Amino acid sequence: MTPIRMGTRASVLATTQSRWVGDRLSAALGREVALVEITTEGDRDGQPLAQLGGTGVFVSALREALLDGRIDVAVHSLKDLPTTPAPGIVLAAVPLREDPRDVVVARDGLTLGELPAGSRVGTGSPRRAAQLHALGLGLEITEIRGNVDTRIRKVREGAYDAVVLARAGLARIGRLDEATEVLDPLLMLPAPGQGALAVETREGDDLTHDVAVLDDPRSRAAVTAERRVLATLEGGCAAPIGVLAEVVEGEAGEELWVRAAALSPDGTLAVRMSATGDPADAAGVGDRLGEQMLDEGAGRLTEAQAAPPAQPGTPHEQPVADCERQDA
Repeated sequence: MTPIRMGTRASVLATTQSRWVGDRLSAALGREVALVEITTEGDRDGQPLAQLGGTGVFVSALREALLDGRIDVAVHSLKDLPTTPAPGIVLAAVPLREDPRDVVVARDGLTLGELPAGSRVGTGSPRRAAQLHALGLGLEITEIRGNVDTRIRKVREGAYDAVVLARAGLARIGRLDEATEVLDPLLMLPAPGQGALAVETREGDDLTHDVAVLDDPRSRAAVTAERRVLATLEGGCAAPIGVLAEVVEGEAGEELWVRAAALSPDGTLAVRMSATGDPADAAGVGDRLGEQMLDEGAGRLTEAQAAPPAQPGTPHEQPVADCERQDA
């Protein structure tokens, strides 16, 4: 039987997480999985993602390869996926999600609260920047790009006092011990879908049913609610929006808890709300929470930070969660 061709970006993190998916798919189906590296628009261009349009720059090339038959399955960081479904493509599985929280990697083992006022903290995410400003610690929040290794090296070399990264990325590449603090969601809400992976197949392909063995219902319900909040707020990756949903055990069974925040870039204005509901109605819970936030003025914050038009050659798609690279 021919191997399943699994499309992935070529970065260390992307190939690591694709191998993780491939190993589990191979074990479940008894078939070989072969990784196929695809270069995306976000990998080729050195501009900040918000200037590229921020929408699908890590996704479109993989989806094109899937649709034209070069690969059978595509693996993405779920927070990179535009919120509107792609014609001809199915989200076949959302595997068990990694811890979605953000972490700090700081000099001398410091936490955010221990950094002196004026310390340089690097992030490429407007969401993280706004929430860092909102903490009122007097930190200098500075733009940074590059993969995990590049960002941590800049801290070690003294160019930055700290950087903020996704815990999931560090965990997947075996570098979690370099984090000096895991940020409580009360301080830093993650991007919608952060820590989750998306496994896509072609619509109508028999492989879709087979790949569904990797789906984790709780993870799918959580990220569905988070992404519906984002879609309702119509916030592109340049809008500082954080959302976290969790499926927990309640008195009457499983409950879905969702917390969300939309902020001004400087963190001085924010709309923060929460909601609960049935995990089976994850989309509805997310929609209603987003609408309630719009009623409280969140739209004015997200409209002010709408992503600029995509550059020529960059697909125009619906909101993605964060302007950070997938590798961070």
